[in-house]
Amino acid sequence: MTDLTIVIPVHNESGNIGRLVEEINSALISGPAYEIIVVDDGSIDGSAEEALRAGNHVRVLRHAKRTGKSRALVTGFQAAKGQWIATLDGDGQNDPTDIARLWPRIHSSQSVLFAGVRKRRNDGFVKLLTSKFANFIRKRMLNDNCRDTACGFKVLPSEAAKNLPYFDNMHRFLPALLRRAGLQVIEVSVEDRPRLAGVSKYGFFDRAAVAFLDTVGVFWLIRRHSDPVSVVEMNSAGN
Repeated sequence: MTDLTIVIPVHNESGNIGRLVEEINSALISGPAYEIIVVDDGSIDGSAEEALRAGNHVRVLRHAKRTGKSRALVTGFQAAKGQWIATLDGDGQNDPTDIARLWPRIHSSQSVLFAGVRKRRNDGFVKLLTSKFANFIRKRMLNDNCRDTACGFKVLPSEAAKNLPYFDNMHRFLPALLRRAGLQVIEVSVEDRPRLAGVSKYGFFDRAAVAFLDTVGVFWLIRRHSDPVSVVEMNSAGN
């Protein structure tokens, strides 16, 4: 039985993804039974091949063209065999040792999203500014009380991940969507490391200009949610 699936969406992260896979294998050598799913979202720099060469427990799922981080995460979620799913960004800024450190707490929990909050951020000025702007809009409208929803470090039950509604940019609203599904959200402090290779794949438009419309959509989705009802199938005798 697989305890944990680590899902890593990747787009042109050669120089980062191989090192990250090696770090995961080192961090979890005496931890849970795990697998690593790298979802190559249309890379053209050999990221998929680098991931496969890096070590054990690796599965690579490749998109024929770039479809975005949310679609890459959903691809990984649906293919996951673990009871829990952890998400890490492919640039190596999330530290896999945080998974090992938190695993005893995660393993003993149920119906919980563990959402990373970065102790300090190693982002450029534009990326930091647009993230703060998007967070301000989201918190005001959704009241999800999440301090760092943009952090790529998340751990959640596999069943909850597989039942998430899909839409573009869904990954930015995981705390709000999982609260909607009845999960508790627990924030955990995690490391944020400098990117060692490549450049960020997201700019001002990706992070801020669409934030308002996305948030309006999630606001509507949450307001339209209703709890499932108990259903009993009756037999011919009326029982």
